[in-house]
Amino acid sequence: MHHQLLCLEVGDLPRAQRDPVLLETRTLWKLLQVEGRYLPSASYFQNVQREIQPGMRKVLTGWMLEVCEEQDYEEIFPLAVNCLDRFLSLISLEKSQLQLLGSTCLFLASKLKETNPLMAETLCAYSDFSFTYQELKSMEVVVLKRLKWDLAAVSPQDFLPFLLHQLPCLSEKRGLVLKHTYTFIALCTTASADHNFIAFPPSVVAAASLLSSVCGLQLHHLWGPSSCQGLIQLFACTIRCDPEFLEACQEQLERILESSLRQAQWSRIPEAKSAREPERSSTPTDVRDINL
Repeated sequence: MHHQLLCLEVGDLPRAQRDPVLLETRTLWKLLQVEGRYLPSASYFQNVQREIQPGMRKVLTGWMLEVCEEQDYEEIFPLAVNCLDRFLSLISLEKSQLQLLGSTCLFLASKLKETNPLMAETLCAYSDFSFTYQELKSMEVVVLKRLKWDLAAVSPQDFLPFLLHQLPCLSEKRGLVLKHTYTFIALCTTASADHNFIAFPPSVVAAASLLSSVCGLQLHHLWGPSSCQGLIQLFACTIRCDPEFLEACQEQLERILESSLRQAQWSRIPEAKSAREPERSSTPTDVRDINL
């Protein structure tokens, strides 16, 4: 008698299949209950850090995002930044160790989320060997101890399946909507220190990002309402928050997008030197050397 195994793995990276049980209301309630446990302090720059400034964090998170994009690990980025902010909410850090901490958080997040996590040697190379393999492993132990081994924070991506479930008419555009939504979430994550996004729960960030994506792509009319106000009410009801609070988060997010687009337009003229440089992410030296 021949026995056959059903293999659902596709490609080199096996992924779990979608479980409809995880879309039940009780799962959403549990996420909403525990998301506040993993929120970092919104004032750690003023109350904890002596050398680290918001501008340094912005440069570091931008570099972390580049690493995640090149390695095709965008989903681990919010979790890694959450570990970064939670650690900085507890411990005063020297600016010379900031990139080491960011690399360690990427290392831990990839171990938690990916079947093939980032290699320590790869992160050392991305930093232009500004730290050693042993320093990365030592910092890993420090971060785990300070965060009490509780790394499985609730991220904005955890709420997207519940929000998308409310919009079945977007099933054909799901890939495009998710791509834009991930971009908005990354924008919130990198700019949170300057724009107080640290104070917004992940559920609100997810709803605001998806709302900006759907309305920006002019897809809200597929659901029914003639404006985005109907979606605001729907998402606010889903995540149980004040619609005005959600709308304020969305407006702030769109202002950040406009500001980022203006900055991108000013930086489109490449210097001759940068044109000859390799495309691989390089060391953000101003993470350590920036003087604000």
